[in-house]
Amino acid sequence: MSTAQQLWDDVDAYFTSLLCPTDEVLTAALRDSDAAGLPAISVAPNQGKLLQLLARLQGARRVLEIGTLGGYSTIWLGRALPEDGRLITLEYDAGHAEVARRNLARAGLEGITEVRVGPALESLPKLAEERQEPFDLVFIDADKANNARYVEWALKLTRPGSLIVLDNVVRGGRVTDAGSEDPSVRGTRAALELIATHPRLSGTAVQTVGTKGHDGFALARVLD
Repeated sequence: MSTAQQLWDDVDAYFTSLLCPTDEVLTAALRDSDAAGLPAISVAPNQGKLLQLLARLQGARRVLEIGTLGGYSTIWLGRALPEDGRLITLEYDAGHAEVARRNLARAGLEGITEVRVGPALESLPKLAEERQEPFDLVFIDADKANNARYVEWALKLTRPGSLIVLDNVVRGGRVTDAGSEDPSVRGTRAALELIATHPRLSGTAVQTVGTKGHDGFALARVLD
């Protein structure tokens, strides 16, 4: 481990212990995800707390998450919702979805959360057909190649004032490479360009360092 990475880890550990200590439910969600062989790519605790604060600042009642994994970020978001809130999370892998459902049940969130299984680009049109109330916050953390398409769907499923959060936009700095052939880089650049040019979006992006290395996120507000 590099000296820089150790420093980033130490700072994240300090912030987490002071400002966003986890509990047994969150710890168990990570432990069970690891035991089930899920990749260790959940958000860091301080990032989970940020998502929770954003949802609360939004006064969110309805949240859409694209990319569930083991439900760790889902728990952070679900805990921000009122008793009559609703969180729908989309997961490609059925095995991952089962782990997430167990983790959400342990967290006492099964009544307000729903895990839908299948490719998100198939689940999103079905969700639109249901003509549910608009979502107040959309968290996008799925396959990066389709990031721009996910942002487009988020626009269709939200309202003026809604917030779209796009994770992992820095790609270790590779996002600056306009000639990259990496689908994740190309998809992320396309999403950022969409946020920059779409008349109904106002957004920014922030790079971060920490336990997740050199990364970052984008925020976009849906305009009238």
